[in-house]
Amino acid sequence: MTDIMIPAIEEARAEIASLSLRTRLFIGGEFREAASGRRYVTENPASGRPIAEVAEGGPADVDAAVAVARRAADDGRWSRRNPGDRKRILVRWANLIESNARELGLIETIDAGKPITDTVGLDMPETAACIRWHAEAADKTYGQVAPSPEGTVATIVREPVGVVGAVIPWNYPAQMAAWKLGPALATGNTVVIKPASTTSLSLLRIAELGTEAGIPDGVLNVVTGPGDTVGEAIGRHPDLDAVAFTGSTEVGRRFLHYAAETNLKRVLLELGGKSPQLVFPDVTDFETIAANVAIAVFWNMGENCSAGSRLIVHRSVKDRLLQAVAAELAAWRVGDPLDPATRIGALISRGHMERVLHYIEVGRSEGARVVTGGSRILEETGGYFVPPTIFDGVRNDMRIAQEEIFGPVLSVIEFEAEAEAVAIANDTPYGLAASLYTQDLNVAHRVARDLRAGVIGVNAYSEGDMTTPFGGYKLSGFGGHDKSLHAHDQYTETKTIWIQLAAR
Repeated sequence: MTDIMIPAIEEARAEIASLSLRTRLFIGGEFREAASGRRYVTENPASGRPIAEVAEGGPADVDAAVAVARRAADDGRWSRRNPGDRKRILVRWANLIESNARELGLIETIDAGKPITDTVGLDMPETAACIRWHAEAADKTYGQVAPSPEGTVATIVREPVGVVGAVIPWNYPAQMAAWKLGPALATGNTVVIKPASTTSLSLLRIAELGTEAGIPDGVLNVVTGPGDTVGEAIGRHPDLDAVAFTGSTEVGRRFLHYAAETNLKRVLLELGGKSPQLVFPDVTDFETIAANVAIAVFWNMGENCSAGSRLIVHRSVKDRLLQAVAAELAAWRVGDPLDPATRIGALISRGHMERVLHYIEVGRSEGARVVTGGSRILEETGGYFVPPTIFDGVRNDMRIAQEEIFGPVLSVIEFEAEAEAVAIANDTPYGLAASLYTQDLNVAHRVARDLRAGVIGVNAYSEGDMTTPFGGYKLSGFGGHDKSLHAHDQYTETKTIWIQLAAR
């Protein structure tokens, strides 16, 4: 947590009532209506009530944004700027995000149903920290000199890929934008970014803060609207050099098709997951493990691609661990996201809530046993609330153990031997993240190496930090990683310059 003050519930409501929301497209450094003039309603998932009408962009707006971004890329107003200047502007932007964290967090709480302690206290400070981290690397990227023959000089340089399209999800609207914008802008690219249609409001304000920080007009452009029009238009646009997408594996596949059918643009995909949490029989600190298990699967209402939704636990310690998880969850209040005491807010939409509830019914029909939760609550609020739901007696071939639910649902699967645990963990089409708990250093090393996932937490649920790459194996990712300096590589081209020197 940061030292940013979390407002009390009545104070938060008063501040929300006075918010001036940005609801138009942001292209070329200014807000504008969609070319069609159409708008759509975004609603508060905690109440089901409308928040605002947002400009509904379309292919014509993507064309306009890409044209502006291409001019900005070609004239070098950003790419040929001194890297130190780019760094200073991006640091100013990060500082503005941080100083406006309370406003941005309130916007994201009402737009995404996320608890205010998360949005104000964690998400916005981490968004600023991400931008700042990549900014600090902007003037620290070196080229190379190759060992070329006498009479020649061969240099290997990194250049911006050009114009980057980005399509981001609704579960962490500001943070996921920062994961794309930080490295793309730090390396000198221009960007056209589409937020999820359900959660566009915070990014529009963040883009405005970017202009205030000094990002030149045309470098950062935001086109709001539905994925099947704006997202596809970005994926298919022939004048984009790369596209970065975070979201479902199903939609991620489409971006590969879009690129193949158009200009073979670079495609970077961070996709779904069905992450395992393995607990071995030698563990003793059940309270700490239970806290990690709960955070892994129930944090952010389970709307997390790396959620540890499969608890693979040794039969001898299962009952004791489930008791500890139950005790931990007693302190996890489900309710109004504006209440600082709330740990679990609302699911993003009615449709998504119904999807999660459908999977719960599937689990019951497959023979798994509901330990806690299992039905909608707080229906009288009009919001979309589902409490932490735990299934025991799950087999790994059940749908609830194989398919990404993206909600607060945990499947508990027993094992007897280490090799069996690893086999169960790897028996999934996904491979984004995994956690394991043991006091045996040999087990920790063996299992961490054997797990087919991009991020492994040992005796912790962790996605690493900004210094470490984040991405997955199998259906969980393609083409690159978010975070770390590895993200800078994927937004740059490698160029060889071979110079023949004149004879002496």
